Amino acid sequence: MPELKFLIVDDFSTMRRIVRNLLKEIGHADADEAEDGVAALQKLRNGKFDFVVSDINMPNMNGFQLLNEIKGDEKLKHLPVLMVTAEARKEDIVMAAQGGAAGYIVKPFTKATLEDKLANIFKKMGWS
Repeated sequence: MPELKFLIVDDFSTMRRIVRNLLKEIGHADADEAEDGVAALQKLRNGKFDFVVSDINMPNMNGFQLLNEIKGDEKLKHLPVLMVTAEARKEDIVMAAQGGAAGYIVKPFTKATLEDKLANIFKKMGWS
């Protein structure tokens, strides 16, 4: 398994910290944070990331808009994006899939759920 750098995008700092700690427990200690899609895009375009974990509901630029920006960018479109949301609305799940999200997770989630989700995505990417 290669050493992956994660970008955690959420407007709620507590949530970013929770995701960051869970990732660390799973074995992914290399993570950075952004408070919305605008800040996330800036970091993605100026840095080297392998994976994005993004909340859907955020000010300035929400998760779907961020997903569209990532998938529309030649340099970023290869990045897997795991969408995080508080509500498991069917239309959100469909929108995430159509937008090219690698997966979808509903909060609150456990370490096991996150680990499982990531393992599935890694397998699809051929990283496992």
